[in-house]
Amino acid sequence: MPETIFSILLGIGLAASVGFRIFVPLFALSLASYYQIIPLNENWEWIGSSAAMITLGIATVVEIGAYLIPWLDNLLDVIAVPLAAVAGTAVMLSTAVDLDPIITWSLAIIAGGGTATAIKASTSTARLTATATTGGIANPIVSTVESGTSIIMAVLAFVAPVLAIVFVIIILWLLFKVFKWFKPKKQIDG
Repeated sequence: MPETIFSILLGIGLAASVGFRIFVPLFALSLASYYQIIPLNENWEWIGSSAAMITLGIATVVEIGAYLIPWLDNLLDVIAVPLAAVAGTAVMLSTAVDLDPIITWSLAIIAGGGTATAIKASTSTARLTATATTGGIANPIVSTVESGTSIIMAVLAFVAPVLAIVFVIIILWLLFKVFKWFKPKKQIDG
């Protein structure tokens, strides 16, 4: 049972990481599988292969670099939001062990895909706001913070999954507060 709980916490932590960068947690998962740090769902053992590790490593570097280019980062967000839902679901599926398939898929879609999508949609909105208010000058800073957060979340998911979940809750709470702050106030006619 402790292994099952660890796998769920790991999946949610990695899904949150996906919300900031899609390939960072997939690359981390590949490294962890390659070095046999964690067990994966048997259908996902391929991610620990040398080919997958190299491919995901290259994709990670390209993604992080592409997000540093102001006009390209907003363009990437158009495809990244739906990809985050898929990747968040995938990382949750890959880490879930010893669970009934209905529970695995439910957790993957709701906790994995939902967490990744909520964070990615929020970061995309933040980047659009940064572009609109600074003409794109602040975008590399926003992108660097997102990349750093993705890396930290991925590492925490492996070494301190409970702490990673605490950070996921804090991140989602902060995103809620920021959106509530930007929400237009109702005006009373009178």
